[in-house]
Amino acid sequence: MASVKKFQVTFDCADPERVARFWCEVLGYVAPPVPEGFDTWDDYNASLPVEERGAWFVCSDPTGEGPRMYFQRVPEGKVAKNRVHVDVRAGTGLVGAERLAVLEAERDRLVALGAVCTKVLYADEDNESCINMQDIEGNEFCLD
Repeated sequence: MASVKKFQVTFDCADPERVARFWCEVLGYVAPPVPEGFDTWDDYNASLPVEERGAWFVCSDPTGEGPRMYFQRVPEGKVAKNRVHVDVRAGTGLVGAERLAVLEAERDRLVALGAVCTKVLYADEDNESCINMQDIEGNEFCLD
């Protein structure tokens, strides 16, 4: 049997720190400490060559259980639907109206942070409710 591996999720984006800080709020993750010798991330970035400033940012689960998330600046914008997306498991173990209420409350919290709700999928005979969302740069994710 293969051993379980830790993994990182990488996002291509225009503004890595902004997107990373959004995901910190979504997931309860934390940003890394400012590099030694600097008071702020702005100070650190100012020390870099212009083309490297703000080129990346990370956030991670403070418990160490969840995957690290890495955000890297790319020159091109998002042009198509993500082939892989994050499911934020806000309604795990809940069903019916109780699940939908929890998902809708989380949706409202994330919309206030800049996310966009694209579709609410209501429970049917086969599936429980979930909500399709986009982060602050248009990357798709689901509240599940």
